[in-house]
Amino acid sequence: MVEESEIFRGHDEIVKDIKTVLEEKVAPSVAAHNGSIGFISFADDTGVATLKLSGSCSGCAMSKITLQRGVEQTLKHYVPEVKSIVGQDDEEAKSQGYEPYFPKDREPDWERLVRKD
Repeated sequence: MVEESEIFRGHDEIVKDIKTVLEEKVAPSVAAHNGSIGFISFADDTGVATLKLSGSCSGCAMSKITLQRGVEQTLKHYVPEVKSIVGQDDEEAKSQGYEPYFPKDREPDWERLVRKD
């Protein structure tokens, strides 16, 4: 009899499962905050999944906590080959108008942030 731990899954199957979990389990939560977390790569030898933080997730101070407590635990649960995750901010976020935190070196653009009702 073959033990469950002896079953080998290929790279493509693991990546497919990671993407499915991100789409079905993670996306709805982060989309509620105008963010998204997408797949970049998975390293079979280390079990590290690299994810792209986009929208309001890019540069957000809380993204590290979201990744560690939410996304990483969820991925590890559904995709046992994932041992840890690494997040990378979307390099194009700023040019798309996403800047979810107040920069330390300058005053925020209050005209853009304050409602005019």
